[in-house]
Amino acid sequence: MPSPPIVDPATIDLNVVEFDIEAIRKVNKQRFEMEQLSAIVRVDVEQRLIIAYKDLTEQDFWVRGHIPGRPLMPGVIMCESVAQAASFLIYQCLEKKPEFIGFGGMDGIKFRGQVTPGQRFVIVGQIENMRPRLKAFNAQAFVDSKMVFEGTIYGLPI
Repeated sequence: MPSPPIVDPATIDLNVVEFDIEAIRKVNKQRFEMEQLSAIVRVDVEQRLIIAYKDLTEQDFWVRGHIPGRPLMPGVIMCESVAQAASFLIYQCLEKKPEFIGFGGMDGIKFRGQVTPGQRFVIVGQIENMRPRLKAFNAQAFVDSKMVFEGTIYGLPI
């Protein structure tokens, strides 16, 4: 059974973009095939909340090989997309800005649906704690208001 949504996906206005790809690149270091965010719709530093998305296309590097004839977004790429949203939010919430936010681990990851080219993978996440070293980020992702991912990602400021 999925957890209750952090934010009701039906209430998210995906037409309002707070940070475009150029703004994301100023914080996240991934480039080329490893850029897994298209835009950030909302960042709320007080609530430690982010809403972001990845638009999936036929040009995404994994499409031809995962799975030929029936491409699915790999679970590891879902995790990477969520981790990139976590990194961006953690960076925004820290007073002393680190050079990089590293991927520190994952817990309770559940894949609850398929994601295919042509769909928008909408990430909603909230920082659970801001311990000095390890930051916990609870996340969910949706396609057309259906939860397809949930779990906790850990970020490490470096």
